Amino acid sequence: MADHHHDHGHDHDHGHGHGNGHDHSHDLEPALQSNLYKQINFEGIVTLNEAEPRSGAAIVQKTWDERLREEPALESDADEQLLMHIPFGGSCKLYSIIIRTSDSDSAPQTLKLFRNRDDMDFSLASDMKPTQKLTLPKSNEVAEIALNRALWNGTTSINLFFEDNHSGGEEDVTRISYLGFKGDFMALNREPVHVLYEAAADPKDHKVIQGLTNTSQSMPGQ
Repeated sequence: MADHHHDHGHDHDHGHGHGNGHDHSHDLEPALQSNLYKQINFEGIVTLNEAEPRSGAAIVQKTWDERLREEPALESDADEQLLMHIPFGGSCKLYSIIIRTSDSDSAPQTLKLFRNRDDMDFSLASDMKPTQKLTLPKSNEVAEIALNRALWNGTTSINLFFEDNHSGGEEDVTRISYLGFKGDFMALNREPVHVLYEAAADPKDHKVIQGLTNTSQSMPGQ
């Protein structure tokens, strides 16, 4: 009985420890659950009309913990438009965009999104029908904007065309301080399938597979 009691105590301690870990990260959990941060190819990010070189990449490289930091920020240069190309390290299904702008006129308003295009420029972005079009809020909060998931299967890159801002043409500078993405990363799902397939290659399982094959072959004759 003493041993049983000891085991029970061990389980209890383990559960308690797990509970602490869960509580500790509770405030981050909803945002990080499907955050694609580690799947972004930061070096491959290209931003057109950015006032400061690599500032577009810099706002994407901000971690979730840094989402409320004002700097670095992405600002447009010649006019209010910005065009970003962001490649992923594999195939993603996008769920939402997380963005922080501001409650000023420099906050972007119209955002046109294009899936898997490596040849975008401002002319093409203006003329082409986007995969999806969003209207962004004028807010200082971190906003998560849901995407139509059916349109974003097999996404290897995304282009974001910030077409205008909330100034109605009065303000040339568009400013964004944080940008992130949520979704599923498909490459992560391949590995377990591969492992299961390898594990099934023993004679006992082979007979089962063979049996299923025989059954399916005899079905048309029934």
